[in-house]
Amino acid sequence: MTEQAPLASCPCGSGQTYPTCCQRFHLGEPAPTPEALMRSRYSAFVHGLVDYLQQTWHPSTRPADLSLDDSPAWTSLTILGSGQQGDSGQVQFRAVYRVGTGWGFLEERSAFVREQGRWYYLSGDTREGTLKPGRNDPCPCGSGRKYKVCCQ
Repeated sequence: MTEQAPLASCPCGSGQTYPTCCQRFHLGEPAPTPEALMRSRYSAFVHGLVDYLQQTWHPSTRPADLSLDDSPAWTSLTILGSGQQGDSGQVQFRAVYRVGTGWGFLEERSAFVREQGRWYYLSGDTREGTLKPGRNDPCPCGSGRKYKVCCQ
């Protein structure tokens, strides 16, 4: 696992510190909701935690091998919607990443299932695109500053 400063913000965008947010799930605590699992999986992609991604992927759809060697530089996650009914759940999200000198995004509607008290990622319908922030838009890097004074 990649070491993080104790008070570093969690990559999932929750506003909490990594130890009080996703790290506890990475260390074995079950995520209580599909959204919490999605956020922890995003953080695992950011930190390169392949084992966690495999463990939280349902065995019926899990790939035999998973490599993050060609994974983009993820910069932010926005949850667009989430919910659950019984042991089924869904999360719709947008993840932004850096591509060369520009930006891209991945939007997905993910399906989750709970078995024996644990949520698992099942599958997702995705679409990708190019992100073109305006000069006065918030910077996609997640700094909270305007794009024109940050990463433009």
